[in-house]
Amino acid sequence: MPRIRQCRYHDCKKPAYVPKHYCSVHTKYEVEYEKKRQQVFNKKNPKKTKYYNQVIRKRNPIKTEQNRFYHTKEWRTMREVILKRDYYLCQYCKAMGLQNEGNVVDHILPVEKFPEHMRDGKNLVTCCRDCHYWKTRWEEQYYGTGLHHEATDNPALSDIKLIAKLTANLKKQTRENANKSGEKNFIF
Repeated sequence: MPRIRQCRYHDCKKPAYVPKHYCSVHTKYEVEYEKKRQQVFNKKNPKKTKYYNQVIRKRNPIKTEQNRFYHTKEWRTMREVILKRDYYLCQYCKAMGLQNEGNVVDHILPVEKFPEHMRDGKNLVTCCRDCHYWKTRWEEQYYGTGLHHEATDNPALSDIKLIAKLTANLKKQTRENANKSGEKNFIF
């Protein structure tokens, strides 16, 4: 089965076959898109990366150990198995009836709150960057994970469909609040 993703052209629902980002009708936009991607990719700032690593990834011994795990052969192998198992499709989008390519492997139950499930394949799913971003924001509120949040006693949720609905609601709420406040630089 060839890997597919949705065409990036506005309102086009046709499939684009990886490594392409546009369907056969909109292939003329591919070169321009690749140029923009390279511009963004080349703007990485080593100072920001170092700061992020020290403040976020290595803020305490537990987070340092978790970060170390993501650089092991065990994780790379496990990640590849999960991506292939899910056919590189975002499972949160799939739960909402959409079909998007995913290249992020996400822990359903966050490692920060449930470290015992860190290596559990049943706790891992493929997701797209957008879903990963919003799920992380939801986890910060629901579980109290992240740098500036206090842990909560909320029960563990592992139902992908329910999590997808809750994150979609958060995304919608955030957009509505940004529109009400007249925020012009809102990018989500």
